[in-house]
Amino acid sequence: MNTKKMLALGTCVSVLGMFSACSDDSPASPPVDNPASSSSTIEPNSSSDVNPTSSSDIVANSSSSAGDPLLTSSSSNPEDVVLDSNSTYMGISEIMYNAPGGSALEWVEVYIKSGPNLANMQLSNVRLDGAVSFTFPAEPLAKGEYVIVTNDVNLFRQTYPTASCKVYGPWDKDPKTNAVAKLVNEGDVVDVKIRGEGDVSAAFSNNPPWPSLANGNGRSLVYKGTGNEADPTSWGASAVENGSPCVGNDQVLDASAVRLNEIKPYILGTSDGWVELYNAGAAPVDVKGWELESKLKGKKWTVGGANTVVPAKGYLLLEATAAVFGDGLYLSDNGDEIYLYETAAGTRTGKETSLLISAGKQSSGVVDVVGSTAQGAMATETPGAANSALKAGPIFISEIHYHENEKDLKDLEFLELVNKGTEAVTLVESIDNTPQGWKIEGVNMEFAAGDVIPAGGKMVLFGDSLKNYESQLRTRYGIDAAVPIRFYAGKLSNRGETVAVKKPYSFVTKADGSKQWYYELSDATLYSDRWPDMYTADGKGKSLNRKDFTTMGYGYTSWTVADPTPGK
Repeated sequence: MNTKKMLALGTCVSVLGMFSACSDDSPASPPVDNPASSSSTIEPNSSSDVNPTSSSDIVANSSSSAGDPLLTSSSSNPEDVVLDSNSTYMGISEIMYNAPGGSALEWVEVYIKSGPNLANMQLSNVRLDGAVSFTFPAEPLAKGEYVIVTNDVNLFRQTYPTASCKVYGPWDKDPKTNAVAKLVNEGDVVDVKIRGEGDVSAAFSNNPPWPSLANGNGRSLVYKGTGNEADPTSWGASAVENGSPCVGNDQVLDASAVRLNEIKPYILGTSDGWVELYNAGAAPVDVKGWELESKLKGKKWTVGGANTVVPAKGYLLLEATAAVFGDGLYLSDNGDEIYLYETAAGTRTGKETSLLISAGKQSSGVVDVVGSTAQGAMATETPGAANSALKAGPIFISEIHYHENEKDLKDLEFLELVNKGTEAVTLVESIDNTPQGWKIEGVNMEFAAGDVIPAGGKMVLFGDSLKNYESQLRTRYGIDAAVPIRFYAGKLSNRGETVAVKKPYSFVTKADGSKQWYYELSDATLYSDRWPDMYTADGKGKSLNRKDFTTMGYGYTSWTVADPTPGK
């Protein structure tokens, strides 16, 4: 909840003793302007052109203002739930965030994921939010119909002259630049909302393990149809060059059976760097001739050596030597983005695996969590064997209240951090006499001088619309004066997203004099409103409370639900 939301509500009530707000629950009346003035339309698909999807074979996010979902699992993925068939749930099926050839074109493809048709999207308050904003016009949307929202309608039509669906745009201007907003290539979240709720939070990014082919290399990013849309494993690069807008159920390029499993950076003066591969397939795979690439260095190596076969369900350790990687594999402890590309007859097949190496001298790797995978620095190096837990701490995310109770104006979004170490943590580091604050990815926050969490202590973070009301917040929640309160500029997604606590580790000065900072993770989670038995944290007044601090907070087994207790 934020100030705008409070002021938009109808019946006048006191909120935290600091606001007077008015509201009613009916949808907003449509503007008197011609609704078509905000859109430009291509004729929709005929019924024979679309690929309708029934509610029986779609799973999506949980709550809607129209009713709660049936909380039963519909697949092997514990985050999948069967939805109330009487409610309409929206989805995003394809994203072009970095078009090939340097084109400025960006677009998202939107559809009804399950439930009834919409007679009037404007009256149903359908809109995009998050990375870009757009309010849909007073037009219908049918099940099985796919529509495009873009930054440039004319450029879209030129690029896809045969595309046959409704095309809307441009999306809203960025208030900071007064120009049409952009999808930041580094990554963000696009929400589709209906009746004030976010039916889906679709993430995208150009960092591992997101597919590199969707990052300006000729493909779009396609949702695979199941799983959490904030999770990179739920997306793939389009099998078709330049994507397939206006057509659902798009094919994606198959993932490689062999993955980058753990990488130890080469430390100057030593020779202990290595790359570990894992083969999830049922047959051995020879990786001789496959290409390894450092995105940050812009350097490529070809895998060679005497032993290049990864056994089925097994591991292969490649030493970072000239015998295996030509002139030797030298990876910086500042971190890196490493991709391994499958090749056939010397040509890349499009299958890839990738790993984001954390800053620091420890190895980085992949661990399997319930329903997904997670990457980060390893607590213990395990070359040639199954990976250990991810290294974490001393600062952890201890409570997440990501979706306020819409019927309780006193219920507010917040994050809580805890210091599990034995010493106070100052959240601004001094590196080579240069200060730099810790960051919280996901809510757009950087800490400033004076921000400290004492040993065993906590800090509570609220949205910055409340930054002038600290005393009222302390009264509302009974937060002790010794517990610091700080404020973030972003917003927690109601559906799920990655939130990470990042400590600055080092920097390099670029040619233009600016600094490139590198961070190591202290903690991270990809929370989800689909986590089983935790639906009461999704707008029902409860919050996610951490119960496992032995590793990073990925996976629902690290959390439970309880009443919000910020700072307690």
